[in-house]
Amino acid sequence: MLRIFDVIFAFLGLLVGLPILLLLLILGFIDTRSPIFRQVRIGHHELPFTLVKFRTMRPDTASVASHLADASAITKFGSFLRKTKLDELPQLWNVLKGEMSFVGPRPCLFSQEELIAERRERGVFAVRPGITGLAQINDIDMSTPKLLAETDAKMIAEMSLKNYFRFILLTALGKGSGDRVRSNSNKDN
Repeated sequence: MLRIFDVIFAFLGLLVGLPILLLLLILGFIDTRSPIFRQVRIGHHELPFTLVKFRTMRPDTASVASHLADASAITKFGSFLRKTKLDELPQLWNVLKGEMSFVGPRPCLFSQEELIAERRERGVFAVRPGITGLAQINDIDMSTPKLLAETDAKMIAEMSLKNYFRFILLTALGKGSGDRVRSNSNKDN
């Protein structure tokens, strides 16, 4: 049932949001000359897929989880995209293709071994990863693997049509701050 809503909302979002997507693409090209960010992530049943987002960091930034990246790598335009969550818009394509859902655990990198083990233990990979979910609206990110996996498992166990729409609405209203990045003061010398 939720997959039907995923397809309808992703299709409508891409159709209605096309002018915004094109504008952000142009502004992103001006900002970094490489506006689209692609990264292989772990999906449903631990299968790899390529996540698509608008780039928020300089193109030469190391391909690591956001909480391991340095805040100085985020461009001014990228900061705007993160605050408004507009960097997530291209993931509507991932949702339409069936690689993601609007609501589900955020997809992690294959290098995040502790998080993978915690999620595997709790059956989190049995569902499609999502753009938003319980962890995101509660500011729980990949820097706390056990808590994140526990929260993901709780969300999956309590998933309902009501919660699906609640998580989407709360995200749209600005609840949750997105993935944290290291502050400049923690920068390695």
